[in-house]
Amino acid sequence: MTLFARLMLSAACFGALTLAAAEEHAAAPKADAAKGAAIFNGACVACHGADGNSGAPIYPKLSQQHPEYIAKQLAEFKSGKRANAVMLGFASALSDDDMRNIAAYLSKTKAKPGFAKDKELATLGEKIYRGGIADRQIPACAGCHSPNGAGIPSQFPRLSGQHADYTVSQLTQFRDGIRKNSLQMGQVAAKLNDREIKAVADYMAGLN
Repeated sequence: MTLFARLMLSAACFGALTLAAAEEHAAAPKADAAKGAAIFNGACVACHGADGNSGAPIYPKLSQQHPEYIAKQLAEFKSGKRANAVMLGFASALSDDDMRNIAAYLSKTKAKPGFAKDKELATLGEKIYRGGIADRQIPACAGCHSPNGAGIPSQFPRLSGQHADYTVSQLTQFRDGIRKNSLQMGQVAAKLNDREIKAVADYMAGLN
């Protein structure tokens, strides 16, 4: 096969894949935030607070989170990929449309600002969050979650203002192999000690 023919074949394949992706995207049902609000306020508000602004440090703030992330986590709770007995019970009752609708609602809510509690810890946390720890090959959190903690839509979640207690629990679960639904986070957390986890969590709580 000539070079020209190979190029033409590659172009045709790429075009077909692009068209298929576009058709799949077009076929995806549009999320209904109003329906999502009704489900959230009926089943989720007791733990996660009005508009997703949880008042209890053990429950995550979900307000203003990227919808793709929320829908993915709900699906993984339902499948058991992310192990949590309480969330399994709730997620099992949700359809794919329900998950997308809840995610659409939460993405439109406004997050209340959080705050760091320990200046010394937050200072250490800022160094790790922004620069990582080079000699232990720990990457900067900001590289994926953005300098202000806003995350990257469709890829990495918003972390700014999140309860430090909740972040500590999740990083610890990643480190200890209890939470297994992100290989990347498991590899990063495995290199952090308890103080570093608390420091990063406290710093992120104050990002807004």
